[in-house]
Amino acid sequence: MHNIFFLYLVAKLRHMKEITIDYVLRATWQAVAKMYNEEAKGFGSTMAVGFTLLSIDPKTGTPSTALGPKMGMEATSLSRILKRMEDMGLIHRKPNPADGRGVLIYLTDFGLEKREDSKDAVLHFNDAVKANIPTEKLDAFFEVMETINRLVVEKKIYTKDTTTN
Repeated sequence: MHNIFFLYLVAKLRHMKEITIDYVLRATWQAVAKMYNEEAKGFGSTMAVGFTLLSIDPKTGTPSTALGPKMGMEATSLSRILKRMEDMGLIHRKPNPADGRGVLIYLTDFGLEKREDSKDAVLHFNDAVKANIPTEKLDAFFEVMETINRLVVEKKIYTKDTTTN
């Protein structure tokens, strides 16, 4: 599998002198998303629905306005997913007593069951990765990802000084 992925990257980037970080991030995430969607299909679902199930607080519900930012998703995309989830019987909406205009999203019993399926899929993925990558390499991976995320969030990529202290 590793050799296939590497050959694919090389073929795609022949015209470039080096494989770029953003390309590896994107290609890897696309492969992970495809894997999750294939797994979710067996449950009659999608990765986006599973991610949403995991983002809703199972005890207290979650304000609909907090879900988009929490998931890094635009309101229109989230609205479609929530509508689909409501149609599937995974969630229900209630007025937010703390905000008269707001809505709280709660998981139904069926939603809680499917949330566990989603959680199991994520944990299975994590266990498989941990079984194949030494702890020190995973620690370095998380450190690199944290640094990249911080650089992006703090808008330090497209500035004159791209070094960090």
